[in-house]
Amino acid sequence: MSLWTRILEALAALSAGDGLTAVFDKLRTPPERSVAFAIAVIALAAKMAKADGLVTRNEVRAFREVFYIASKDEAGAARVFDFARTDVAGFEDYAKRIHTMFAGSPETLNDLLEGLFHIAMADGFYHPNENAFLERVAQIFSVPDNNFRALRARFVPDDFTDPYTVLGVSAALELEEIRVEWRKLVLENHPDAMMARGVPKEAVRLAEKRMIDINYAWEEIQNSRG
Repeated sequence: MSLWTRILEALAALSAGDGLTAVFDKLRTPPERSVAFAIAVIALAAKMAKADGLVTRNEVRAFREVFYIASKDEAGAARVFDFARTDVAGFEDYAKRIHTMFAGSPETLNDLLEGLFHIAMADGFYHPNENAFLERVAQIFSVPDNNFRALRARFVPDDFTDPYTVLGVSAALELEEIRVEWRKLVLENHPDAMMARGVPKEAVRLAEKRMIDINYAWEEIQNSRG
């Protein structure tokens, strides 16, 4: 059974009058957690789209880069997006339910936030409202500030991307200490590790760009220290 078939089954509850926040409460254990992860990204992406007031084709394409969606599943994905966009519940309600669901897996919450950054930057512009939205979601998710800054450093264009910020480490650390943190990030972001914590295999492609950024930052630090 495909991920999107399972999502549609979960959404059958919506026809009975339940909201997405109630659906989240029913998806607490594996393998349903991967369904919850997918719905969470769609729902918060829909709320974020309202933050900058525009849903562009680039954002839709970016979502498809996070999740593989077969043609037969497009209608189901669109249904979740539209429901979340028009749902009276605020994004904070969604974020709090999601935080409760994944409270024992902070890495999964970080994965989810990364997907939202990917979608936010799809149009090449980081809107101030998107920044405020993502900062608030990160607060609700209890994502450490250095993790949030690492994500923003990787996704938001700037004159200078600090490799230490990307790795979430202090420049005062010895090289060997930084190597330990780099190796930890490599292991945490292996596709098998991501799927074990509830990220559906359709979204593991997130790890590809992440690993490129992590390894490039490590190389920069090594080179800068000779």
